[in-house]
Amino acid sequence: MPAMQQTISPVDGRVYVEHTLHDAAGISRALDRAHAAQRDWAHRPLAERTALLGRAIDAFVAKADEIAPEISWQMGRPVRHAPGEVRGFEERARHMLSIAAAALAPVEPGQKPGFVRQVKRVPLGVVAVVAPWNYPYLTAVNAVWPALIAGNVVILKHSHQTPLCADRFAEALASAGLPAGVFQVLCLSHADTSRLMADPRVANVCFTGSVSGGRAVVAATAHGFATAGLELGGKDPAYVRADADLPHAIDSLTDGAFFNAGQSCCGIKRIYVEAPAYQAFVDGVVELTHRYQLGSPLDPETTLGPVVRPSAAAALRAQVHDAVGRGARQLIDERRFPASRPGTAYLAPQVLVDVDHAMPVMREESFGPVVGIMQVTSDEEAVRLMNDSAFGLTAAIYSRDAELAEALGDRLETGTVFLNRCDYLDPALAWAGVKNSGRGCTLSRVGFEQLTRPKSHHFRIKT
Repeated sequence: MPAMQQTISPVDGRVYVEHTLHDAAGISRALDRAHAAQRDWAHRPLAERTALLGRAIDAFVAKADEIAPEISWQMGRPVRHAPGEVRGFEERARHMLSIAAAALAPVEPGQKPGFVRQVKRVPLGVVAVVAPWNYPYLTAVNAVWPALIAGNVVILKHSHQTPLCADRFAEALASAGLPAGVFQVLCLSHADTSRLMADPRVANVCFTGSVSGGRAVVAATAHGFATAGLELGGKDPAYVRADADLPHAIDSLTDGAFFNAGQSCCGIKRIYVEAPAYQAFVDGVVELTHRYQLGSPLDPETTLGPVVRPSAAAALRAQVHDAVGRGARQLIDERRFPASRPGTAYLAPQVLVDVDHAMPVMREESFGPVVGIMQVTSDEEAVRLMNDSAFGLTAAIYSRDAELAEALGDRLETGTVFLNRCDYLDPALAWAGVKNSGRGCTLSRVGFEQLTRPKSHHFRIKT
């Protein structure tokens, strides 16, 4: 019997879908098909590739009503929010199509008599995309569409939690007429995922996941010298200055902490508030948090669904318990959220105060609806604490002084600095992390540089 992977739904704990795992022979066959397809795909005109991929976007969006509830069943996102992932997929995919001609155009270094010189951007070859469950389409599209646009072929290995998302990509691309072998889906164990990444036929790996997973990617790709782009999560901070629009900051940061049950790499996990605004900010966050409706993600009234699995909820409870044992205070009474029950994936949101950086809850990743809030007395203290982290994906500043915010942002060790917003990805900007949040970038015209290599043409013209 072939080995199977099971997706256990956080909604009710049942097996939602099963897929057969591919083995080493299956990996090798997929790589052979990919290599056979890549040269033809790369040699097709860019306009032909983008037209086909545009049709695939249309086909995908046409199935939005079917796709959205699948997200809820697989990873617990409330049905009222799940359609946003389809809209985000479309925004990012269409943006990368719109900038492709300019981003992939040859670089002309200037005229030199008797010579023609240019640097072309050529595809790498086979790109392996390893995608996570928390934003199953938004994370995958960041790599899949730009890689295909640039002339690469793609093998997608999606999370065991969200395998239907990979199937939906395959369905849309096939319906648009993508040639066989240009995009393939593999269901793999951890060991066989490493086998895929280590294969010398793979030119690039795009990975989104944990820090330990990122280390496994680096170890695997060392065998074949594939390049790798890594997005490894964060412990993203926000700083609320005394001059901030406080109602806006409260609304934005509460949503940034608890949207998607806090399961976002760039979600807000720690907030620093300047002393004059501190108490009003905390009171506002608590009041807004009390309005969340925790329950089945299939209920349209639910605004906070379960985390991905009971073990994740248990780990978050332990992190909160540890913080309280070290002197933190919980401001949210779990009894206000009757659906929150130990042993299940349903977990009440939690706001912690009297926290400090000796507590793991302020330093280690909290992939769930938990946020710590600290009072600070100056910009200097805020910057020091925001940088006091092993992660560096995004950081947010709330202030009416844009000039000062830019100066503070320049001192922050992070891939993205926000002003008066958070937990958002603009496809026109490079999405990148520093420190344990990863390396490389996706999206924007810079993202195409990660999925191509420079090839110089140096022609001496004889007349």
